[in-house]
Formats: sequence, C-alpha cells, structure tokens
Amino acid sequence: MALMRPLQPAPEVSLPTAGWKLLATEAGRYATGLRATIQLWNADQQGIAQLALAHPEQWEAFVADVARRATCPAEAVTGALYQLTTAIEGALRQAEQQAERISQATGLVELAADLDLFHTSGADSEAYAIIPVEGHREVWPLKAKGFRRWLERKFHGEYGKVPGGQAVQDALGVLAGKALFDGEEHPVHTRLAIHDGRIYLDLGDAAWQAIEIAPTGWRVVADPPVRFRHVRGMQALPVPVSGGDLAPLRCLVNVTNDADWMLLVAWLVAALRPTGPYPVLVLHGEQGSAKSTTARILRALIDPNTAPLRAEPRDARDLIIAGTNGWVIALDNLSHLPPWLSDALCRLATGGGFATRELYSDAEETIFDAQRPVILNGIEELATRGDLLDRAIILYLPSIPDAERRPETDLWRDFEAQRPQILGALLDVVSKALANFHMVKLDKHPRMADFAVWVTAAEPGLGWEAGAFLNAYTANRQQANELALEAALIVPPLRDLLAAKGNAWQGTATELLHDLADQADERTRRAQGWPTNGRALSNTLRRVAPNLRAVGIDVTFHPGRRQGRRITVSAIPKELSGTFASRASSSSPSLENQPLTGDAHGDENVPGDGKSPSEDARGTQMPVPATPCPARRGTMGTQKNLSILTRRQRRK
Repeated sequence: MALMRPLQPAPEVSLPTAGWKLLATEAGRYATGLRATIQLWNADQQGIAQLALAHPEQWEAFVADVARRATCPAEAVTGALYQLTTAIEGALRQAEQQAERISQATGLVELAADLDLFHTSGADSEAYAIIPVEGHREVWPLKAKGFRRWLERKFHGEYGKVPGGQAVQDALGVLAGKALFDGEEHPVHTRLAIHDGRIYLDLGDAAWQAIEIAPTGWRVVADPPVRFRHVRGMQALPVPVSGGDLAPLRCLVNVTNDADWMLLVAWLVAALRPTGPYPVLVLHGEQGSAKSTTARILRALIDPNTAPLRAEPRDARDLIIAGTNGWVIALDNLSHLPPWLSDALCRLATGGGFATRELYSDAEETIFDAQRPVILNGIEELATRGDLLDRAIILYLPSIPDAERRPETDLWRDFEAQRPQILGALLDVVSKALANFHMVKLDKHPRMADFAVWVTAAEPGLGWEAGAFLNAYTANRQQANELALEAALIVPPLRDLLAAKGNAWQGTATELLHDLADQADERTRRAQGWPTNGRALSNTLRRVAPNLRAVGIDVTFHPGRRQGRRITVSAIPKELSGTFASRASSSSPSLENQPLTGDAHGDENVPGDGKSPSEDARGTQMPVPATPCPARRGTMGTQKNLSILTRRQRRK
C-alpha cells in the first residue's frame, strides 16, 4: 500500500502573475503513477488540490483552474507544473531514502535487542556488546569494525538486503547510548584477568577459550566469568599440556648461569600475574647474543603477537596504544632511553598512569592507567636512571660463538614443539604461587615487594631452595644500584669528599657543588651531566639518594628558606645499609604434596590458530645456541655461578 510522504522542504514554483506560486506539500507513488498534494498560494487566498500527475484529465482540469484563479495563461501554468513535477520527484526520492534509513536503523537496533550491552568504567568509558558466534561468546567494542560487520551480516540475513551506511551509523549511536546509560558496568581485560581468587589467561583462539588457574590446578574453560577482548595483532596461545617442565626453555634462551636463569623465570612467573607491579626485564649483550630472540620467546610464551618486538615509541601516545593492545611491552634494539620514556616505563611497570591528548582533538585526553610487563633489549646499557634501575632485572647475555649458532627456523621449530609443555609448566608454577602467596612472610621487603613475595611463593613449584630467588634478586639489585651510581658523575667526588671530611658533611647545595668540584678533575666537571648550579645538584642528589643509601651514604635535606636549605651527607653504619631483601620466612609452607586437580585440556582441545612468532623471520640465520643445555646446567637455588658484574668489572 502506497503512502503519501511529507516533502520537506516543500518544492515550489512561481507563476507569472505576481505573488502566485505552486507548492507541493506531500507526494506518493501509486499504481496509477505519481500523486501529489499541491497548493495554489498567494498572500490573500489559497487553494489545495490532490493531483494524479500522470492522469491527463486531472492535469488539464488543474491547469485550467489555476489559470482562472491566478489570471495567467494556461501555457505558463503547464510549464510551471512540469517544473514542479521534476522537483516533486527529487524531493520524494529524498523522503523515501530517509524513511528507508530510519526503517533500517530501527531494524538494526531491534536485531541487537537481545545482546548484552555494557560499558567500562571511568572517564574513558567505552560501549561494548557480547555477541554469540558459532557456539561461543565474543566481546566487541561497538565502535570496532568487527561489531559493525556482525550487525550488517545479521541485517542481510534477516532482510535479504544491505543496510545503508548512515543507517548503520545511526543504529550504532543508539546502541552505544543504551550500553553507556542503560547497560551494566564491567571491566574488559587484555590477555589476563583475576576473578574470585582465580587467574584467567585468554588463549586468544577462535573459540575464545581461556585458562582458569586456581590454587589447586588449572584447566581450559570455554566460557570464562571475565570479559576479554581480542585486538588486532593478538595471536593464539597453544592449548597447554600438563606434566611438562621448564628445562626445555633453558635450552632455547641464551642464559648461561643459574642466577640469571632464576631471574628470567621469575619475570615470566610475575608476568602471568594479572596485577603488578612488574619488574622491567633489561637484556644487554653485544651483537650476536640472541637478545631479540630471547625477547621473542618470552613474549610468545605469554602474549604472542604478529609484531612481538617494537621500536622505540615516538611519544606517550605510541606507548599507550601498545599498552592498550597487548599485555607484554617489548622494545627492541634500543640505543638509549630518553628521560620521558624512562619515566613512562616506570609508570607502566609499577603503576601511576599517564595521559596524552586524543588524536585529532585539542581538548580530549586519552588516559592509560594500567600496569604491564616490559622487556627492553639493546647493546648499550639502557637503564641508567635510578628510578628505572630500581624496578629492573638486568641480564647480560653472552655472545654465541659461530660454531654454536644454528638457523632460527630450527630453533622456532623446537620452540613450537615444546611450547604447550613449557606453558603448562608455567601454569603449574603460577597455581602453586596462588596457593602460597598469602602465607609468605619476608623479613625485609625490597623495592618491588609484591613481585618478590609472588616469586618466593612460587619457589616450591619451581623446586628452588627457600630464599634462592631473593639471593639472586638481591645480587642483581646491587648490580643495578652500582649502575645508577656510575651514571651519576657526582658520586666518586662525593665519596672522596666524605672520606676527607670524616664521613660527614653539611652545608647548602651551592657549597656542596663547590666542594665536589674541588674533588673532581676538569674532564669530569666539563662532562655533560655535571650539575651547573645548586638546584641541579639537589635534583641529582634526590634521584640517586636511594642508591647512595644502599651503599652506606645518607643524604638528608633540611627545611629552610633564608640562608639556603641545608644538606647533610653522612656515612651510614654498615649493618644498616646495603641489604635489599632477605630469605623467606621459614614459616613459608611447601606445596610439594598439594595435588593439581585441573583438567589440562578442558572440554575441547582446540589448537592455537596464530602464526608462529618466527614466521616473519624464516630463512634467516640468527645467533642462537646450538647445544646450550649441557654446558648451562648448574645447581639451582645456590649462590654458585652468580656472574653478575659491574660495568668496571666487565671492562677489565
């Protein structure tokens, strides 16, 4: 059944007689042709007629009536009516398109009526939908192309035609409003989440499965109670296999001594905890030491991605994008860390959040307030600022001799064959850490206290002696502390000054700078980084004060205004300095006899569907060890082979 549609704006045509015009207010298409309601209008009187424009008799009668009323020639009325008919056709076409768009948008909204629409929290709240796909549920942002395509496909399946772009946009706006104002609030996670004391690891596969890790074991679940999102570049983890161990991993990474191996495993175990803080893993080594390969392997075990290693970000926005779209942040082949990036990585690893202006906006901010595990690698010593070193695990990878190298394709083939068992072994360890975490007591806590407690809780699952991790971590922290002090030009003169002054000095920053200059040679005073005034010296002292305290030098800033603030530098008694952590309390329980009751394969055994991390590098020859295991096996959990060197020692 045809309908008369209002025409807005109404087409109109002026007649030769002054003040008279024809106005079409509505029109419709009928079996007999185009029909329109037309007004003859002037300031004094109006006439209305509904005219079948394709009907000759009605046309002639209408022309004659208008010619008589407006006192103008019939030929002029006929010409005006032809002109008006053309305008009516265009206006009616627009009205029909608008009605179709409104109808399509309404239909699209109705198709999504049964979806779970919800939103995230905070000022950057985002609208989401849970959609059913082939027997499982998927979580999509409403602004994502994936949800738009799902909605368009649903419409085509229901109505047999393609919805218009504007109709889809209108429907998405309505659905977003429903999600933001009528929907519930839920967090959306990337790769890892925690719920009711259990950890969930998103496999990232086509079936949207996850691993549920409990204190008693782990299993594959098809419908986790948390909401994950899949982002571009995310690759699938393999379905883990129970009963494996971490020994095959040591054969694949270029870590030669027990202490470094323990710290690398500690970083992996920490990275599988959904809440931070996380240590920043810094891999140093000369060219040919497999730094990038090691970083790729570590990320592929937890958060595989089509671009696993990234270049140095240009600004905070790039870092926010990386943190939003991945769990592990791995920066490759760095030559230095600018101060802004060093500060941002500290906040990324241990919390604090940072913001940047939204792209193409002068007012809106993009805020990222989450923590992420970070890997850095480079030939040069990257972390030199005390705040980043305080959060870092620094490993030096040895160069691999030519005779021990092998094609990277061989290494990745071995890795892919072992990855399900290695992942299963890591999950076993995380399960033990969950069971033990709240019972671990440390006599003293290092800077990254939660990390230290978490890994200490995992020691029974790793077969390490109690306190072995803290011994290795303390030694590594002492090394990091030495690096921070070596990077500060004022430290050697400060030590000399204390020795000359009887282990105590007091005065203003300007006075201290003068006395330090007397202790330093001209080359040091002219070097970049030497403070040029008292304020710069105060800033440097505040930055390295924790590192100085660790080696027995205390810096105290006293309040004062009139004659300058006083600074006291003094030696700390040996028994009060230099210790970062201690062994775990003997009350820490062992988990040796606790069973793992989870089913490693869940309901379905669905293999990972992502590319191998090595697919973008096949055919290349990379420096990876040929037979690393026999030469690298040591006595785990002891102080043997702690080859952690200071910069000066490595130069000798």
